[in-house]
Amino acid sequence: MTQTLGFIGLGKLGFPIAANLLESGFPLHVYNRTADKAAALLAKGAVAAATPVDAAVPGGIVVTIVSDDRAILEIANEEFCAALGNGVHISMSTVSPATSRTLAERHAKYGGQLVAAPVFGRPEAAAARKLWICASGAAAAKEAAKPVFDWIGQGVFDFGEDAGAANVVKLAGNFLLTAATEAMAEASAMAEKNGVPRAALLNMFTSTLFNCPIYVNYGKAIVNAQFEPAGFNIPLILKDMHLVQKTASDARVPMPTLNILIDRYLTMMAKGLESYDAAGICLGAAEDAGLKW
Repeated sequence: MTQTLGFIGLGKLGFPIAANLLESGFPLHVYNRTADKAAALLAKGAVAAATPVDAAVPGGIVVTIVSDDRAILEIANEEFCAALGNGVHISMSTVSPATSRTLAERHAKYGGQLVAAPVFGRPEAAAARKLWICASGAAAAKEAAKPVFDWIGQGVFDFGEDAGAANVVKLAGNFLLTAATEAMAEASAMAEKNGVPRAALLNMFTSTLFNCPIYVNYGKAIVNAQFEPAGFNIPLILKDMHLVQKTASDARVPMPTLNILIDRYLTMMAKGLESYDAAGICLGAAEDAGLKW
């Protein structure tokens, strides 16, 4: 690959994605708010960008994957969009559909295009290039993004030209993930109070009726009480659930299960369990049932 990419955001997902792109031959200009996180990539040939604007290669492609809506809106400001010009911004962050639409409008003023491309997959999946990518935006921009997608994921699902559509899908997926974990937590508590060990219950179901990655991986974490290190920590989950809540409310869609999930994660935050993974939701269900973990 000869096209230079800008890359912004070297967190748990961003770093392995950037490392794979660099290894695949893409020259990278990288920026991260905490500069020392880029050291390993710089040692392998990436170039440090002093600011997000410096990572926006004029007329090229820049990839961002940051923590929340405020961060991406601050990064992709007017100066950034002007610097990128008629290039393509691949936004892989989990943000609201409204934020992606705002970014698309900003880029359009300078001839640029946004591809919303949030991903499903934990950090180990990112390292193994096994992410599932949801994409939305202009067809030409998605075509330009294809070489990047080919090197980081195992499949791309196209949700049309509305810049916010892929974010709707991502939020729906994260809701389903957390709802599945809550369901396993409640079922495990019910089983244990009736003398059936949670391991016996979940091992059976995750090898038969619910033999799919979310149930298998989170079921294993519940069985083994493996809540740290987190691939998807509580503050990020709660942020996403609030985005689901806002997106549903704006469309007048009631989601009663969502309120249960938000309360579960707020309780974990109140108890100082911010560093726990999503599987830690089982603690609340067990406590409600009078069980000691």
